[in-house]
Amino acid sequence: MHLLLDIAHEQSVEHLLQKLILRAMEHRQSDVACVQIWLVDKGDLCSVCPQRPKCPDQTRCLHLVAGRGNSLSRSGAGIPRFDDPNARMPLGLGLVGKVAATGQQLILNGLNEKPGDSGELDCLVREQIRGFHGSPITFKGEVLGVLAAFTREDIPNEARPWGQIFADHIGAAIANARAFEEIQRLKAQLEQRNAYLEEEVIEAKAFGDLVGQSAPLRHIVSQIDLVAPTEASVLILGETGTGKELVAREIHRRSQRKDKALVRVNCASIPKELYESEFFGHARGAFTGAIKDRAGRFETAEGGTIFLDEIGEVPLELQSKLLRVLQEKRYERVGEDRTRLADVRIVGATNRDLKKEVAAGRFREDLYYRLNVFPIQVPRLRERADDIAVLAKHFIELSVKELRCPKPRLTRAGIVKLQSYDWPGNIRELRNVIERAVIISRGGPLDFELAVTNSAPPPPSSKSQPGETGDTVGAEFLTEPEMLQRERENLAAVLDKANWKIKGADGAAELLGVKPTTLLSRIKKMGLKRPV
Repeated sequence: MHLLLDIAHEQSVEHLLQKLILRAMEHRQSDVACVQIWLVDKGDLCSVCPQRPKCPDQTRCLHLVAGRGNSLSRSGAGIPRFDDPNARMPLGLGLVGKVAATGQQLILNGLNEKPGDSGELDCLVREQIRGFHGSPITFKGEVLGVLAAFTREDIPNEARPWGQIFADHIGAAIANARAFEEIQRLKAQLEQRNAYLEEEVIEAKAFGDLVGQSAPLRHIVSQIDLVAPTEASVLILGETGTGKELVAREIHRRSQRKDKALVRVNCASIPKELYESEFFGHARGAFTGAIKDRAGRFETAEGGTIFLDEIGEVPLELQSKLLRVLQEKRYERVGEDRTRLADVRIVGATNRDLKKEVAAGRFREDLYYRLNVFPIQVPRLRERADDIAVLAKHFIELSVKELRCPKPRLTRAGIVKLQSYDWPGNIRELRNVIERAVIISRGGPLDFELAVTNSAPPPPSSKSQPGETGDTVGAEFLTEPEMLQRERENLAAVLDKANWKIKGADGAAELLGVKPTTLLSRIKKMGLKRPV
């Protein structure tokens, strides 16, 4: 009775089964040859199983999951193994198989006198086994397995009801432990997904959504629309900070997997010795520090998409296992023999030239071609100059909300300054520049701090191009008086446009991108006066 109460609270199937076997052997140690627990599971070793020719149904069979015994043989090859994890038994074959197939208890005595009738063990006589007591382990009418005991004495009739009562409690305990393990697995998976979503949110702050209307961006969107509905692997190429993560997210959002998880893995941030565990998970005890089973990111992304950012950083020795997942959709956890199926779509990204990496022997050629089914090249920000104004406004809105700053004004001069910059850090650098400017502006016009050495002069206005007047046709330069005249004409045009408003929104100083005091000084220097 104490054992039944004890197993009812067990939350691990493995611990439950070992505890049952140990206590059963302790209870009847003198006459029990062995006690085993067999559970129904899918056929997994059919290609090497010696019972295959006799097996009527290779989709499922009995697996020996726990066993313990006392052999009369003390040494030599004849000692039977009572806990062989690779032992399989077809349903309906032998004593154990018959119990599972019929769902009925089976008790036999005198087995060592007629071993041919058992079809179970070839060592019944040698081990002096007389009795077999097999009870089906059931739960809610479903046969989960068999509790089997082989004894060296005949089994009394009064043991019949107790064996089935014990098996019924085992069935309830197994169902309870399985339910708890499933809850723990789902809880761990949910926690990991939440962690990965938090990582995505952090990364998304550096980009925003796919914002813009430029021709390069429209080309990217058209490629996403083409490949997203398929199951093809995608390789996203581009410089750091161009928004490769956003492209991956859009592919997932527009795919048939959109209702499942999108799990991002930053391959550049994983220690070399933890790659395999991070990708595929590990079993408890697989290595020092593996105190419990852990699902890998492929398992977390089951049914969804896994985004392998900086895939060029994956160590060469692990690339073969990654290739296997791509080709066979199979993998194993570290320290576990069980093969798992990976229903996952792979999207990779890199800022490296993988062709050069292949030539240098740092990246597998076969893996490259499997990943490069549909490459997407993300353009640099300087190639999307038409999108800079829209992106700037988008980031200003985000920064005002997140930083809780007064909303500043983005002037035309500010946009020209942004468009004139080279942007080596691409969209991530633009976001940082905008945030700093929003903080400094205090609600006034935005002034951007950009490296002068990296900026290019803005294209000259069509109204002030040299060569448009008769006296400067074909001129390769302007003289100092001509420069001063052009500057005076430009200043007068700005003042007229602003109706001679110097300060504030849409004032001449803001349009020119200079301080009001600087503008007043130039007006005085050039002798400009407001028309009466």
